Amino acid sequence: MKAHEKYKEKSLTNRRFKHKDIQPLIAKRSTLKSYEVSTVGESFEGRSISMIKVGKGPHKIMAWSQMHGDEPTATMAIFDIFNFLEATGDGFDPLRKTILDSTTIYFIPMLNPDGAERYQRRSAQGFDLNRDAVFLQAPESKILKELQNTIKPEFGFNLHDQSPRYSAGLTGKKATISFLATAYDYPRSINTVREKSMQMIVKMNSNLQKFIPGQVGRYSDDHEPRAFGDNFQKWGTTLILVESGGYAGDPEKQYVRQLNFMTLLTAFESVADRSYLKESKDQYEAIPENGRALYDLIIRGATIKKNDKTYLSDLGINRNEINYANATRFYYSARVEEFGDLSTVFGTQEINASGLTLEKGKVYPATITSIQELKKLNPKELFRQGYTYVKVSITYSNKNTVSDFYEQPFHLLRLGKNPLSSSPELGSAGTFLLKKNNVVKYAVVNGIVYAIEKFTTTTGNGIIE
Repeated sequence: MKAHEKYKEKSLTNRRFKHKDIQPLIAKRSTLKSYEVSTVGESFEGRSISMIKVGKGPHKIMAWSQMHGDEPTATMAIFDIFNFLEATGDGFDPLRKTILDSTTIYFIPMLNPDGAERYQRRSAQGFDLNRDAVFLQAPESKILKELQNTIKPEFGFNLHDQSPRYSAGLTGKKATISFLATAYDYPRSINTVREKSMQMIVKMNSNLQKFIPGQVGRYSDDHEPRAFGDNFQKWGTTLILVESGGYAGDPEKQYVRQLNFMTLLTAFESVADRSYLKESKDQYEAIPENGRALYDLIIRGATIKKNDKTYLSDLGINRNEINYANATRFYYSARVEEFGDLSTVFGTQEINASGLTLEKGKVYPATITSIQELKKLNPKELFRQGYTYVKVSITYSNKNTVSDFYEQPFHLLRLGKNPLSSSPELGSAGTFLLKKNNVVKYAVVNGIVYAIEKFTTTTGNGIIE
């Protein structure tokens, strides 16, 4: 893990890269003798889909990423693996030799380039490619099915991203990596092909526990007859589904990328030396199932005033990413998604609001007409005065200016727009004040917490309505 930084592909530093961004990285491998690069087809909109073959061993592996366009963590890790395989003299030559002499790996780094262009799950046709293994109406799906038919890989690695709010069981720990040994029939039978999936996952989990103890999850193995994972297993390929979830303080999933790099190399080595066969499939069931026990932010025990009455409540708030700048950047849009007793769930961030009263923030009276004017506002002082909303009438000319606009610590309102219904109503904006004896202790703006005394925040992105 510590060595990963040497091999990290420096041109990929955030999640919203596109097809054009990885073409130079693919072209580079076409000039190296150790690789065989081929175009295996085109997407619905005509973008090339590439496959990169490496190794000369008898055990065939297929690994594909971004069949969902907004799930790119493993794509980054694949290019890190290429950099690793090309290196020498760093102490890892025996590992490379083991992998490259015993396996042949077929990588498809970006199966859904049209979805990646929009940073969306589905293809340009609107298909979820992972529900098109039988219908085969997407060209991308036909490519994947044909490759399985012709290569007939022993192992397949179906690489995805999952919601960062999945928990490892019913705990407060994020499921940073989750696995699934897909079922090929409704009874969830276990033949030798699927048993190897379970053994491999046990092997991968054992290694991951050294780095993210208690943060590995397992998907429910209910059979989905339309999914590629379930069908690969049926077609005779041992299939391991890998899902990259969230890790606190890692919004661009660079640490999760590092975990992918490490766990995939672990798996490839295990295919090469057959060490996974020593694992017991029974340990697969011991991995906790993915739970839905997490919110981005929980406010616990706030005093709510309504209709001249007061009562206590918890609030569960999630921050959702909204794309802008041609899906190359994002801002957060936070909403109250649960209200009441949240004692059975957890927050990635939690605020103990015992003794604090929740109140709606005010709208700043002046309309702001420039980024410079917006930046001159003193957020700490305005929050103390009870202002959380700022009206704006701003034009901007470049991406940096737009980014500056969204990163301000206020809930921004365009002219003519009013604040959404006041928290704590379900679906309301996660923007409000927490007061004690009428003194503001916390300002929560778009789900981001600002402690007034220290004036600190754990994350930052404004919202515009």
